[in-house]
Amino acid sequence: MLLSNSPADTGQLLAPSRRTRFPTPCPRADATPAATAQAEAAVLPGGLRAESLPRHVAVVMDGNARWARARGLPSAAGHEAGRRALEEMVRLSRAWGVGTLTAFAFSHENWSRPKVEVDFLMRLFERVIQDSVAEFLRCAVPLLFTSREGIRLRVIGDTSRLPVSLQKTAKEAEEATRDNSQLDLTLAISYSGRRDIVQACRKLAEKVQSKQLRPEDIDESLFADELETSPAGEFPYPDLLIRTSGELRLSNFLLWQSAYSELFFTDTLWPDFGEADYLEALVSFQSRDRRFGVRKS
Repeated sequence: MLLSNSPADTGQLLAPSRRTRFPTPCPRADATPAATAQAEAAVLPGGLRAESLPRHVAVVMDGNARWARARGLPSAAGHEAGRRALEEMVRLSRAWGVGTLTAFAFSHENWSRPKVEVDFLMRLFERVIQDSVAEFLRCAVPLLFTSREGIRLRVIGDTSRLPVSLQKTAKEAEEATRDNSQLDLTLAISYSGRRDIVQACRKLAEKVQSKQLRPEDIDESLFADELETSPAGEFPYPDLLIRTSGELRLSNFLLWQSAYSELFFTDTLWPDFGEADYLEALVSFQSRDRRFGVRKS
């Protein structure tokens, strides 16, 4: 489901996770903004315009188990294939200039799945985060990326429910990549849009109770600052939200944040979602007239 350089053998996926010492981030290289922009424009496929790309793409990665069942494979094989699909989407996002990617990896409701599947996914998440960070920090990136550092990784959701080792790995990865600026990658694990809204309300209520705020001071901006995706307003709302596998719903993902997101639904199962599918979604986004409720004369 996530990112890794490991082989696709499902037996290996079930192996215990290993501790990784995260490397030091690469030093930032110098490059003129004009040269960087020219290099980025050169790699855009036909039909895409750099000036109207979404700043933030969110994706509901759905269909791993169905993909595996259709091939007579265990669900673990579907999750591994889905991991490779996300790896490709991360590669394309940073190559094409998408600044933020948020991926729905595991919902709050997914805890009701069979324990063996949940335990497998938790081990997979931990190992994948470990394996990915070294790639995010490596210096050997293409020339067009040399003006910026690697990928910054964040994990959002009810992390208190995650295994302690996964919590520790996620915190270490966030710390190791916190100064990177090439792409912001957020993994939503044990995430619930409703819970995100409730916890934001609680934080604001506590500030009112402690006299830090008056109720009348609360506006959309202050509320958004308390959401998990928007620490101090750092991350933009999703411009484009993609859902795979033919399902036509948000499934409790980024409910507040997606109020004005453009939605793109595809019948493609997540493990099969590749460059052509991503390009189709981005071209569709660029063809839309985003009015945000304002009538244009």
